[in-house]
Amino acid sequence: MTKRKNEMLYQLLFEKSARMSRTDLLKFTRHTFQRFQTTWFHEVYYNILDNFIKKKYKKVAVFIPPQHGKSLGSTVMTPSFLVGTNPDNRIAIVSYSATKAGEFNRQIQRVMDSTEYASVFPATRLPTTKDKSVRTSEMLEIPEHIGSIKTIGVGGALTGSPVDILIMDDLYKDAEQAWSPVQRGKVQDWYTSVALTRLHNESQQLMVFTRWHEDDLGGFILKEDGVYSADNPNGWVVVTFPALKIGKPNDIDPRKEGEPLWPERHSKEKLISLRDKDKRVFDSLYQQDPMPLYGLMYDKGFKTYETLPSNLPVKSYTDTADTGNDYLCSIIYAETPLHNYVLDVIYTQQSMEVTEQLVAKAHTRWKVQDAIIESNNGGRGFRRNVEKACREIGNFYTNFEDFHQTMNKETRILTNSSKLQNMILFPLNWEHIYPDFHRDLMGYNRVGKNAHDDAPDALTGTIEHKKDKVVNNLEGVFY
Repeated sequence: MTKRKNEMLYQLLFEKSARMSRTDLLKFTRHTFQRFQTTWFHEVYYNILDNFIKKKYKKVAVFIPPQHGKSLGSTVMTPSFLVGTNPDNRIAIVSYSATKAGEFNRQIQRVMDSTEYASVFPATRLPTTKDKSVRTSEMLEIPEHIGSIKTIGVGGALTGSPVDILIMDDLYKDAEQAWSPVQRGKVQDWYTSVALTRLHNESQQLMVFTRWHEDDLGGFILKEDGVYSADNPNGWVVVTFPALKIGKPNDIDPRKEGEPLWPERHSKEKLISLRDKDKRVFDSLYQQDPMPLYGLMYDKGFKTYETLPSNLPVKSYTDTADTGNDYLCSIIYAETPLHNYVLDVIYTQQSMEVTEQLVAKAHTRWKVQDAIIESNNGGRGFRRNVEKACREIGNFYTNFEDFHQTMNKETRILTNSSKLQNMILFPLNWEHIYPDFHRDLMGYNRVGKNAHDDAPDALTGTIEHKKDKVVNNLEGVFY
Protein backbone atom coordinates (compact mmCIF):
# COMPACT_ATOMS: atom_id res chain seq x y z
CA MET A 1 0.00 0.00 0.00
CA THR A 2 1.34 3.39 -1.03
CA LYS A 3 1.97 6.25 1.37
CA ARG A 4 -0.90 8.15 -0.24
CA LYS A 5 -3.32 5.28 0.37
CA ASN A 6 -2.14 4.94 3.96
CA GLU A 7 -2.80 8.62 4.55
CA MET A 8 -6.25 8.34 2.98
CA LEU A 9 -7.08 5.29 5.10
CA TYR A 10 -5.91 7.07 8.25
CA GLN A 11 -8.03 10.08 7.40
CA LEU A 12 -11.11 7.95 6.83
CA LEU A 13 -10.62 6.16 10.16
CA PHE A 14 -10.00 9.50 11.88
CA GLU A 15 -13.21 10.98 10.50
CA LYS A 16 -15.18 7.89 11.47
CA SER A 17 -13.79 8.09 15.01
CA ALA A 18 -14.74 11.78 15.17
CA ARG A 19 -18.32 11.08 14.08
CA MET A 20 -18.76 8.33 16.64
CA SER A 21 -17.30 10.60 19.36
CA ARG A 22 -20.06 13.21 19.01
CA THR A 23 -22.59 11.12 20.93
CA ASP A 24 -20.45 8.96 23.21
CA LEU A 25 -18.22 10.28 26.01
CA LEU A 26 -15.98 7.21 26.14
CA LYS A 27 -15.36 7.27 22.38
CA PHE A 28 -14.78 11.02 22.63
CA THR A 29 -12.17 10.48 25.35
CA ARG A 30 -10.37 7.80 23.37
CA HIS A 31 -10.40 10.06 20.30
CA THR A 32 -9.05 13.17 22.02
CA PHE A 33 -6.86 11.49 24.65
CA GLN A 34 -5.27 8.57 22.86
CA ARG A 35 -3.11 7.49 25.83
CA PHE A 36 -6.29 6.68 27.72
CA GLN A 37 -6.40 3.00 28.75
CA THR A 38 -9.72 1.59 29.89
CA THR A 39 -10.93 -1.34 31.94
CA TRP A 40 -14.47 -2.60 32.54
CA PHE A 41 -14.68 -0.14 35.43
CA HIS A 42 -14.02 2.88 33.24
CA GLU A 43 -16.60 1.73 30.72
CA VAL A 44 -19.24 1.55 33.48
CA TYR A 45 -18.13 4.88 34.92
CA TYR A 46 -18.23 6.64 31.56
CA ASN A 47 -21.65 5.18 30.84
CA ILE A 48 -22.91 6.82 34.05
CA LEU A 49 -21.37 10.13 32.96
CA ASP A 50 -22.91 9.68 29.51
CA ASN A 51 -26.37 9.30 31.03
CA PHE A 52 -25.75 12.44 33.06
CA ILE A 53 -24.75 14.33 29.90
CA LYS A 54 -27.91 13.13 28.15
CA LYS A 55 -29.97 14.47 31.12
CA LYS A 56 -31.21 11.04 32.17
CA TYR A 57 -29.92 11.89 35.66
CA LYS A 58 -30.29 15.29 37.31
CA LYS A 59 -28.10 14.73 40.36
CA VAL A 60 -25.34 12.13 40.35
CA ALA A 61 -22.85 11.23 43.07
CA VAL A 62 -20.05 8.83 42.14
CA PHE A 63 -17.64 7.80 44.89
CA ILE A 64 -14.34 6.43 43.60
CA PRO A 65 -10.98 5.63 45.28
CA PRO A 66 -8.01 7.91 44.64
CA GLN A 67 -5.83 7.40 41.56
CA HIS A 68 -8.50 5.55 39.58
CA GLY A 69 -9.06 8.13 36.83
CA LYS A 70 -12.16 9.80 38.24
CA SER A 71 -11.19 13.42 37.49
CA LEU A 72 -10.28 12.82 33.86
CA GLY A 73 -13.79 11.56 33.17
CA SER A 74 -15.88 13.88 35.34
CA THR A 75 -13.93 17.11 35.46
CA VAL A 76 -11.99 17.30 32.21
CA MET A 77 -13.76 15.25 29.55
CA THR A 78 -17.36 15.78 30.68
CA PRO A 79 -17.28 19.62 30.62
CA SER A 80 -15.30 19.56 27.34
CA PHE A 81 -17.96 17.32 25.85
CA LEU A 82 -20.84 19.35 27.29
CA VAL A 83 -19.77 22.65 25.70
CA GLY A 84 -19.11 20.74 22.49
CA THR A 85 -22.62 19.33 22.30
CA ASN A 86 -24.12 22.64 23.46
CA PRO A 87 -21.85 25.72 23.43
CA ASP A 88 -24.46 27.58 25.51
CA ASN A 89 -23.93 25.32 28.55
CA ARG A 90 -22.83 27.32 31.60
CA ILE A 91 -20.66 25.04 33.72
CA ALA A 92 -19.10 25.58 37.15
CA ILE A 93 -16.32 23.30 38.39
CA VAL A 94 -15.42 23.32 42.08
CA SER A 95 -12.47 21.75 43.86
CA TYR A 96 -10.80 22.18 47.27
CA SER A 97 -8.74 25.19 46.10
CA ALA A 98 -8.62 27.71 43.26
CA THR A 99 -5.20 26.32 42.30
CA LYS A 100 -6.54 22.78 41.91
CA ALA A 101 -9.59 24.04 40.01
CA GLY A 102 -7.27 26.01 37.74
CA GLU A 103 -5.43 22.80 36.88
CA PHE A 104 -8.69 21.32 35.65
CA ASN A 105 -9.28 24.48 33.60
CA ARG A 106 -5.90 24.17 31.87
CA GLN A 107 -6.47 20.49 31.10
CA ILE A 108 -9.86 21.31 29.56
CA GLN A 109 -8.26 24.00 27.42
CA ARG A 110 -5.60 21.59 26.19
CA VAL A 111 -8.33 19.15 25.12
CA MET A 112 -10.36 21.85 23.39
CA ASP A 113 -7.28 23.27 21.67
CA SER A 114 -6.49 19.98 19.93
CA THR A 115 -7.06 18.99 16.32
CA GLU A 116 -8.98 15.96 17.57
CA TYR A 117 -11.46 18.13 19.46
CA ALA A 118 -12.02 20.36 16.45
CA SER A 119 -12.78 17.31 14.35
CA VAL A 120 -15.57 16.33 16.78
CA PHE A 121 -17.02 19.73 17.65
CA PRO A 122 -15.99 22.25 14.98
CA ALA A 123 -18.56 24.82 16.17
CA THR A 124 -17.04 25.08 19.63
CA ARG A 125 -13.67 26.79 19.95
CA LEU A 126 -11.48 28.61 22.41
CA PRO A 127 -11.27 32.41 22.42
CA THR A 128 -8.46 34.11 20.53
CA THR A 129 -7.01 37.59 20.87
CA LYS A 130 -9.55 38.78 18.31
CA ASP A 131 -12.50 37.70 20.46
CA LYS A 132 -14.01 39.62 23.33
CA SER A 133 -14.58 36.38 25.22
CA VAL A 134 -12.59 35.68 28.42
CA ARG A 135 -9.93 32.97 28.58
CA THR A 136 -8.16 32.65 31.93
CA SER A 137 -7.39 29.93 34.45
CA GLU A 138 -10.67 30.78 36.22
CA MET A 139 -13.06 31.53 33.36
CA LEU A 140 -13.39 30.17 29.86
CA GLU A 141 -16.10 31.70 27.67
CA ILE A 142 -17.22 30.14 24.40
CA PRO A 143 -17.01 32.74 21.56
CA GLU A 144 -20.32 33.67 19.90
CA HIS A 145 -22.23 31.75 22.61
CA ILE A 146 -23.38 32.29 26.20
CA GLY A 147 -21.69 29.12 27.35
CA SER A 148 -18.73 29.13 29.73
CA ILE A 149 -16.64 27.00 32.08
CA LYS A 150 -15.89 28.61 35.44
CA THR A 151 -13.46 26.95 37.84
CA ILE A 152 -13.25 27.94 41.50
CA GLY A 153 -12.14 26.65 44.88
CA VAL A 154 -14.54 25.96 47.75
CA GLY A 155 -15.43 29.31 49.24
CA GLY A 156 -15.09 31.15 45.94
CA ALA A 157 -17.82 33.28 44.39
CA LEU A 158 -20.28 32.14 41.73
CA THR A 159 -21.62 35.57 40.82
CA GLY A 160 -22.99 36.42 37.42
CA SER A 161 -24.88 34.04 35.16
CA PRO A 162 -26.83 31.06 36.46
CA VAL A 163 -25.15 27.67 36.50
CA ASP A 164 -26.59 24.97 34.27
CA ILE A 165 -24.22 22.22 35.38
CA LEU A 166 -22.36 22.11 38.70
CA ILE A 167 -19.42 19.69 38.89
CA MET A 168 -17.78 19.07 42.29
CA ASP A 169 -14.49 17.17 42.46
CA ASP A 170 -12.39 16.58 45.61
CA LEU A 171 -13.73 19.26 47.94
CA TYR A 172 -11.26 18.31 50.70
CA LYS A 173 -7.53 18.47 50.21
CA ASP A 174 -6.64 15.88 52.81
CA ALA A 175 -7.74 14.11 55.99
CA GLU A 176 -6.94 17.11 58.17
CA GLN A 177 -9.52 19.17 56.30
CA ALA A 178 -12.14 16.44 56.02
CA TRP A 179 -11.92 15.49 59.69
CA SER A 180 -12.12 19.08 60.86
CA PRO A 181 -15.69 19.96 61.93
CA VAL A 182 -14.92 23.61 61.18
CA GLN A 183 -13.75 22.87 57.62
CA ARG A 184 -16.64 20.50 56.93
CA GLY A 185 -18.99 23.22 58.15
CA LYS A 186 -17.42 25.75 55.78
CA VAL A 187 -17.89 23.40 52.81
CA GLN A 188 -21.52 22.73 53.73
CA ASP A 189 -22.22 26.44 54.23
CA TRP A 190 -20.64 27.31 50.88
CA TYR A 191 -22.68 24.63 49.13
CA THR A 192 -26.02 25.75 50.58
CA SER A 193 -25.45 29.53 50.58
CA VAL A 194 -23.46 29.95 47.36
CA ALA A 195 -23.62 26.93 45.02
CA LEU A 196 -27.31 26.11 45.36
CA THR A 197 -28.31 29.75 44.91
CA ARG A 198 -26.86 29.77 41.38
CA LEU A 199 -28.86 26.75 40.22
CA HIS A 200 -32.21 26.86 38.45
CA ASN A 201 -35.00 24.29 37.99
CA GLU A 202 -33.23 22.49 35.15
CA SER A 203 -29.72 22.63 36.59
CA GLN A 204 -27.74 19.42 37.03
CA GLN A 205 -25.24 18.47 39.71
CA LEU A 206 -22.36 16.00 39.41
CA MET A 207 -20.37 15.11 42.51
CA VAL A 208 -17.41 12.84 41.94
CA PHE A 209 -14.92 12.44 44.73
CA THR A 210 -13.30 10.21 47.31
CA ARG A 211 -15.04 9.89 50.69
CA TRP A 212 -13.10 11.06 53.73
CA HIS A 213 -15.61 11.31 56.54
CA GLU A 214 -19.18 10.21 57.28
CA ASP A 215 -20.19 13.91 57.47
CA ASP A 216 -18.31 15.18 54.41
CA LEU A 217 -20.38 16.87 51.71
CA GLY A 218 -21.27 13.48 50.23
CA GLY A 219 -22.70 12.35 53.55
CA PHE A 220 -24.37 15.72 54.07
CA ILE A 221 -26.25 15.84 50.75
CA LEU A 222 -27.41 12.26 51.08
CA LYS A 223 -28.85 13.02 54.52
CA GLU A 224 -30.52 16.13 53.14
CA ASP A 225 -31.80 14.88 49.77
CA GLY A 226 -31.65 11.10 50.03
CA VAL A 227 -31.15 8.62 47.23
CA TYR A 228 -33.12 8.91 44.00
CA SER A 229 -36.22 6.74 43.70
CA ALA A 230 -39.73 6.97 42.31
CA ASP A 231 -40.83 8.23 45.71
CA ASN A 232 -37.89 10.64 45.96
CA PRO A 233 -37.32 12.16 42.51
CA ASN A 234 -35.20 14.93 44.05
CA GLY A 235 -32.71 12.43 45.41
CA TRP A 236 -29.25 11.58 44.14
CA VAL A 237 -28.29 8.73 41.86
CA VAL A 238 -25.44 7.21 43.87
CA VAL A 239 -22.81 4.86 42.47
CA THR A 240 -20.00 3.58 44.68
CA PHE A 241 -16.87 1.74 43.54
CA PRO A 242 -14.89 0.28 46.49
CA ALA A 243 -11.25 -0.52 45.77
CA LEU A 244 -11.86 -4.06 47.08
CA LYS A 245 -15.26 -5.49 46.21
CA ILE A 246 -17.77 -5.81 49.03
CA GLY A 247 -20.55 -8.37 48.65
CA LYS A 248 -21.68 -10.35 45.65
CA PRO A 249 -21.45 -9.31 41.96
CA ASN A 250 -24.21 -7.02 40.68
CA ASP A 251 -25.25 -5.22 37.50
CA ILE A 252 -22.92 -2.27 38.17
CA ASP A 253 -19.97 -4.17 39.61
CA PRO A 254 -19.38 -7.74 38.34
CA ARG A 255 -16.43 -8.43 40.67
CA LYS A 256 -16.36 -11.20 43.23
CA GLU A 257 -15.95 -10.18 46.86
CA GLY A 258 -12.41 -9.03 47.63
CA GLU A 259 -11.36 -8.41 44.02
CA PRO A 260 -9.58 -5.09 43.29
CA LEU A 261 -11.17 -2.40 41.13
CA TRP A 262 -8.17 -1.75 38.89
CA PRO A 263 -5.64 -4.53 39.51
CA GLU A 264 -3.32 -3.35 36.74
CA ARG A 265 -2.68 -0.17 38.73
CA HIS A 266 -3.66 -1.10 42.27
CA SER A 267 -3.15 -4.77 43.09
CA LYS A 268 -4.95 -6.62 45.86
CA GLU A 269 -1.65 -7.01 47.71
CA LYS A 270 -1.02 -3.26 47.61
CA LEU A 271 -4.54 -2.45 48.78
CA ILE A 272 -4.39 -4.94 51.65
CA SER A 273 -1.08 -3.40 52.71
CA LEU A 274 -2.72 0.04 52.79
CA ARG A 275 -5.65 -1.36 54.74
CA ASP A 276 -3.36 -2.90 57.33
CA LYS A 277 -1.65 0.43 57.95
CA ASP A 278 -4.88 2.24 58.88
CA LYS A 279 -8.21 0.55 58.39
CA ARG A 280 -10.26 3.64 59.15
CA VAL A 281 -8.51 5.67 56.46
CA PHE A 282 -8.65 2.77 54.03
CA ASP A 283 -12.39 2.23 54.53
CA SER A 284 -13.01 5.91 53.87
CA LEU A 285 -10.65 6.63 50.98
CA TYR A 286 -10.61 3.28 49.23
CA GLN A 287 -13.84 1.56 50.22
CA GLN A 288 -15.96 4.76 50.21
CA ASP A 289 -17.38 3.67 53.55
CA PRO A 290 -16.31 6.20 56.19
CA MET A 291 -17.02 5.10 59.73
CA PRO A 292 -16.80 7.11 62.92
CA LEU A 293 -13.98 6.06 65.19
CA TYR A 294 -16.31 5.90 68.15
CA GLY A 295 -18.44 3.38 66.26
CA LEU A 296 -15.81 0.67 66.16
CA MET A 297 -16.46 -2.13 68.62
CA TYR A 298 -12.80 -2.92 69.33
CA ASP A 299 -11.43 0.63 69.28
CA LYS A 300 -8.84 -0.14 71.98
CA GLY A 301 -7.29 -2.88 69.88
CA PHE A 302 -5.85 -6.20 71.06
CA LYS A 303 -2.69 -7.20 72.88
CA THR A 304 -0.05 -9.38 71.22
CA TYR A 305 2.49 -11.89 72.43
CA GLU A 306 5.88 -13.09 71.23
CA THR A 307 6.52 -15.88 73.71
CA LEU A 308 3.85 -18.42 74.63
CA PRO A 309 3.73 -19.76 78.21
CA SER A 310 4.39 -23.49 78.35
CA ASN A 311 2.12 -26.35 79.29
CA LEU A 312 -1.17 -24.57 78.65
CA PRO A 313 -4.33 -26.44 77.69
CA VAL A 314 -5.14 -25.99 73.99
CA LYS A 315 -8.78 -25.49 73.03
CA SER A 316 -10.82 -24.39 70.04
CA TYR A 317 -14.11 -22.73 69.20
CA THR A 318 -15.65 -23.12 65.75
CA ASP A 319 -18.57 -21.27 64.22
CA THR A 320 -19.70 -22.82 60.95
CA ALA A 321 -20.91 -20.61 58.10
CA ASP A 322 -24.65 -19.83 58.18
CA THR A 323 -25.00 -18.90 54.50
CA GLY A 324 -22.90 -18.96 51.37
CA ASN A 325 -21.66 -15.44 52.04
CA ASP A 326 -20.61 -16.15 55.65
CA TYR A 327 -17.21 -17.27 56.87
CA LEU A 328 -16.38 -20.39 58.78
CA CYS A 329 -14.32 -19.27 61.76
CA SER A 330 -12.33 -21.76 63.83
CA ILE A 331 -10.08 -20.32 66.55
CA ILE A 332 -7.45 -22.45 68.29
CA TYR A 333 -6.11 -20.98 71.52
CA ALA A 334 -4.14 -21.73 74.68
CA GLU A 335 -6.08 -20.91 77.84
CA THR A 336 -5.07 -19.34 81.16
CA PRO A 337 -7.43 -18.01 83.86
CA LEU A 338 -6.90 -14.42 82.67
CA HIS A 339 -6.05 -14.76 78.99
CA ASN A 340 -6.60 -16.72 75.80
CA TYR A 341 -3.52 -16.90 73.56
CA VAL A 342 -4.69 -17.28 69.98
CA LEU A 343 -2.57 -19.92 68.21
CA ASP A 344 -4.30 -20.24 64.87
CA VAL A 345 -7.34 -19.00 62.97
CA ILE A 346 -9.15 -20.63 60.07
CA TYR A 347 -11.35 -18.00 58.42
CA THR A 348 -12.69 -18.94 55.02
CA GLN A 349 -15.72 -19.02 52.73
CA GLN A 350 -14.73 -22.34 51.18
CA SER A 351 -17.13 -25.28 51.07
CA MET A 352 -17.73 -27.68 53.96
CA GLU A 353 -15.86 -30.44 52.14
CA VAL A 354 -12.75 -28.28 52.25
CA THR A 355 -13.17 -26.72 55.68
CA GLU A 356 -13.79 -30.04 57.42
CA GLN A 357 -10.32 -31.20 56.37
CA LEU A 358 -8.71 -27.84 57.22
CA VAL A 359 -10.16 -27.85 60.72
CA ALA A 360 -9.26 -31.50 61.31
CA LYS A 361 -5.62 -30.98 60.27
CA ALA A 362 -5.29 -27.83 62.37
CA HIS A 363 -6.70 -29.54 65.46
CA THR A 364 -4.26 -32.39 64.97
CA ARG A 365 -1.27 -30.11 64.37
CA TRP A 366 -1.94 -28.03 67.48
CA LYS A 367 -2.95 -31.05 69.60
CA VAL A 368 -6.24 -29.48 70.61
CA GLN A 369 -7.65 -31.06 73.75
CA ASP A 370 -11.20 -29.69 73.82
CA ALA A 371 -13.06 -28.54 70.71
CA ILE A 372 -16.42 -26.78 70.84
CA ILE A 373 -18.38 -26.49 67.59
CA GLU A 374 -21.64 -24.56 67.35
CA SER A 375 -24.38 -27.01 66.36
CA ASN A 376 -26.59 -24.33 64.78
CA ASN A 377 -27.13 -24.47 61.02
CA GLY A 378 -25.66 -27.88 60.36
CA GLY A 379 -22.89 -27.61 62.94
CA ARG A 380 -23.64 -31.04 64.42
CA GLY A 381 -22.98 -32.75 61.09
CA PHE A 382 -19.82 -30.66 60.64
CA ARG A 383 -18.60 -31.76 64.08
CA ARG A 384 -19.14 -35.43 63.24
CA ASN A 385 -17.24 -35.13 59.96
CA VAL A 386 -14.33 -33.24 61.56
CA GLU A 387 -14.09 -35.78 64.38
CA LYS A 388 -14.10 -38.62 61.86
CA ALA A 389 -11.37 -36.91 59.81
CA CYS A 390 -9.25 -36.44 62.95
CA ARG A 391 -9.53 -40.11 63.89
CA GLU A 392 -8.56 -41.14 60.37
CA ILE A 393 -5.27 -39.24 60.62
CA GLY A 394 -4.44 -40.60 64.09
CA ASN A 395 -5.89 -37.87 66.30
CA PHE A 396 -7.61 -39.63 69.20
CA TYR A 397 -6.82 -36.97 71.81
CA THR A 398 -9.20 -34.17 70.76
CA ASN A 399 -12.50 -34.24 72.61
CA PHE A 400 -15.31 -32.79 70.46
CA GLU A 401 -18.47 -31.16 71.81
CA ASP A 402 -21.26 -29.54 69.87
CA PHE A 403 -23.02 -26.58 71.42
CA HIS A 404 -26.31 -24.98 70.43
CA GLN A 405 -26.09 -21.20 70.64
CA THR A 406 -29.36 -19.67 71.84
CA MET A 407 -28.27 -16.14 72.79
CA ASN A 408 -28.58 -13.17 70.42
CA LYS A 409 -25.37 -12.77 68.45
CA GLU A 410 -25.19 -8.96 68.51
CA THR A 411 -25.91 -8.84 72.24
CA ARG A 412 -23.20 -11.41 72.96
CA ILE A 413 -20.64 -9.51 70.93
CA LEU A 414 -21.51 -6.17 72.53
CA THR A 415 -21.58 -7.32 76.16
CA ASN A 416 -18.29 -9.20 75.85
CA SER A 417 -16.34 -6.61 73.85
CA SER A 418 -14.39 -5.20 76.82
CA LYS A 419 -13.48 -8.68 78.04
CA LEU A 420 -12.19 -9.62 74.62
CA GLN A 421 -9.89 -6.59 74.38
CA ASN A 422 -8.41 -7.39 77.80
CA MET A 423 -8.28 -11.17 77.69
CA ILE A 424 -7.41 -12.04 74.09
CA LEU A 425 -3.77 -12.04 72.95
CA PHE A 426 -2.85 -12.50 69.31
CA PRO A 427 0.52 -13.52 67.89
CA LEU A 428 2.75 -10.66 66.80
CA ASN A 429 1.85 -9.37 63.30
CA TRP A 430 -1.46 -11.22 63.37
CA GLU A 431 -2.98 -8.63 61.04
CA HIS A 432 -0.68 -9.96 58.30
CA ILE A 433 -1.10 -13.61 59.23
CA TYR A 434 -4.92 -13.47 59.21
CA PRO A 435 -5.77 -10.42 57.04
CA ASP A 436 -9.44 -11.26 56.34
CA PHE A 437 -10.11 -12.13 59.97
CA HIS A 438 -8.35 -8.93 61.09
CA ARG A 439 -10.38 -6.85 58.62
CA ASP A 440 -13.76 -8.10 59.80
CA LEU A 441 -12.86 -8.07 63.50
CA MET A 442 -11.31 -4.59 63.66
CA GLY A 443 -13.89 -3.14 61.27
CA TYR A 444 -16.88 -4.35 63.26
CA ASN A 445 -19.16 -1.45 64.25
CA ARG A 446 -21.20 -1.05 67.42
CA VAL A 447 -24.24 0.13 65.50
CA GLY A 448 -25.39 -0.17 61.92
CA LYS A 449 -24.88 -2.89 59.38
CA ASN A 450 -21.77 -5.07 59.34
CA ALA A 451 -20.88 -7.06 56.24
CA HIS A 452 -19.62 -9.99 58.34
CA ASP A 453 -19.89 -10.81 62.06
CA ASP A 454 -18.30 -14.25 62.04
CA ALA A 455 -14.94 -13.10 63.42
CA PRO A 456 -16.21 -11.33 66.57
CA ASP A 457 -18.86 -14.03 67.06
CA ALA A 458 -16.35 -16.88 67.24
CA LEU A 459 -13.85 -14.89 69.29
CA THR A 460 -16.58 -14.10 71.78
CA GLY A 461 -17.30 -17.81 72.02
CA THR A 462 -13.76 -18.51 73.24
CA ILE A 463 -14.36 -16.22 76.23
CA GLU A 464 -17.84 -17.51 76.98
CA HIS A 465 -16.52 -21.04 77.34
CA LYS A 466 -13.58 -20.43 79.64
CA LYS A 467 -13.07 -23.19 82.19
CA ASP A 468 -15.27 -22.92 85.25
CA LYS A 469 -16.59 -19.59 84.01
CA VAL A 470 -13.56 -17.83 85.50
CA VAL A 471 -14.55 -14.70 83.59
CA ASN A 472 -17.66 -14.20 85.69
CA ASN A 473 -15.52 -13.70 88.77
CA LEU A 474 -13.31 -11.10 87.15
CA GLU A 475 -15.79 -8.43 86.11
CA GLY A 476 -14.04 -5.68 88.04
CA VAL A 477 -10.80 -6.21 86.17
CA PHE A 478 -12.30 -5.28 82.85
CA TYR A 479 -14.77 -2.50 83.49
